[in-house]
Amino acid sequence: MKQSFTDRLAAIRQRKNSVLCVGIDPDPDKLPPSLSGVGSIPDQVSKFSKEIILSTASSAAAFKFNLAFFEALGKSGWTVLQDVLASVPSDVLTIADAKRGDIGNSARFYAKALLEDLPFDAITLSPFMGCDSVVPFLGYAGKAVFILARTSNSGGSDFQTLLVNGEPLYMNVARQALTWSTGLPGIVGLVTGARDTAALASLRKLCPNTPFLVPGIGAQGGRVDLVMQAAGFGPILVHSSRAIIYSSSGEDFSSAASVAAEKIRMSLQEAHHKSIRAS
Repeated sequence: MKQSFTDRLAAIRQRKNSVLCVGIDPDPDKLPPSLSGVGSIPDQVSKFSKEIILSTASSAAAFKFNLAFFEALGKSGWTVLQDVLASVPSDVLTIADAKRGDIGNSARFYAKALLEDLPFDAITLSPFMGCDSVVPFLGYAGKAVFILARTSNSGGSDFQTLLVNGEPLYMNVARQALTWSTGLPGIVGLVTGARDTAALASLRKLCPNTPFLVPGIGAQGGRVDLVMQAAGFGPILVHSSRAIIYSSSGEDFSSAASVAAEKIRMSLQEAHHKSIRAS
């Protein structure tokens, strides 16, 4: 029987003392000038991404690939994504930050492309079209789908905090989403942003054993100590991208990323221990 995503995450967390998810968001305009002689832009993106992965893998529990940066490369984007994904060590989980959310055959083929053909360990999904847009992704054992619940972007409050049945919409989304995996081999996780720790704490109370993907620390203003306190003792991955992968624009970009990733990993671990002592 294939090990569940949650069990794999727990094993990695215990072995590496890490809940850090490093974002792979290779913007060609931000690549170090030292890569300009590598070849084409896709070649540079590939080399940059693989060096970031190699240098930060010891600190990371997961890598989250923002598919937009690869799709923007045109016809070579998928090849680059496959090449970079293949460089991830086996002791690090992979997440496709795709935010898919279509129904019927579209969902089924999106799921096949990203959870089977590539294959990622997890994917981010929009729940706006409901259960039938998510269920095709839950047919894969050992995989997880992270449903957008309370996001960290400034526009997230346009809809997510509207009251429905006396509580914020994001709580209704979480409650519904947890039922969608019943009887299916995949599991549901939630995306809940670091900037709204009250929402994070409420969602953890509702979903004590659900894996959370938490973006928004560092550049987006989320505080590590408050996030780890609100997240409690359930499964979690805390995401950071720009603060790690663009920590240096020089030839030392990969070593600088290694130092930045380890610093964040340690701060997350320290915050977790403090929350344990305070409980």
